[in-house]
Amino acid sequence: MAGAGITVKGVVKTFGGLRALDGVDMEVRPSSMSLLIGPNGSGKTTLINVISGVLKPDSGKVLLDGKDVTGRPPHEIYRLGVLRTWQIPQPFLRLSVLENVMVADGSNPGESFLRSVLRRLRWLRYEEELVERAFRILELVRLDHLWDAEAYKLSGGQMKLLEIARALMSGARVLLLDEPAAGVNPALAEELFSNLVMIRDRLGVTFLIVEHRLELAMKYTEHCYAMFNGKVIAEGRPSEVLENAKVIEAYLGG
Repeated sequence: MAGAGITVKGVVKTFGGLRALDGVDMEVRPSSMSLLIGPNGSGKTTLINVISGVLKPDSGKVLLDGKDVTGRPPHEIYRLGVLRTWQIPQPFLRLSVLENVMVADGSNPGESFLRSVLRRLRWLRYEEELVERAFRILELVRLDHLWDAEAYKLSGGQMKLLEIARALMSGARVLLLDEPAAGVNPALAEELFSNLVMIRDRLGVTFLIVEHRLELAMKYTEHCYAMFNGKVIAEGRPSEVLENAKVIEAYLGG
């Protein structure tokens, strides 16, 4: 698995008279961990939705490794390896942790008459490989000890780790994370971000993270983009961006 770069060029998105994105330019390097910040209403979630295909921009382009993917539907963006998570995870609550990860695999061969005849030669081998891969991913996010627990028994932080595991199982090259530390206790939030760094280092996944707990996120990310009123007003190292006069004014004014 290799991470992909994301390029956003002059993206505009309006909702009636509201210009939610106003000519956004952004360059997210492959296998990087970038932070997207800004006060409420600055356009962060709208930008994530445009990149992931949930929303179509009115103008501008979104490129994945230089390939134009502007306006493609979410399922096509998903197949290209760009996945997003949500503030509130939505696992299959009555399935086990392992089952939740396994169902995210996109290579299921399905059923056919021929496959039913050759099931013992192919299907069982596929199932064994699927379980092994799911366990490796659970080990990576440190949920392997809970493999047989039903998802509803997990804590909020563990559910977010499970959501990331499901994304990795589906072959994610880019992960767009919306408030991964929201509602997570400080110790588990630190562990969550530490796991993200490890996933980036081991698998090369690209991360673009929307997060309000800046003191936490800036310790683990290498690049930061700040938005206000639908524009990127600053970018650079997280510590530098947080000291930027425009960013300070945006937060104080917001």
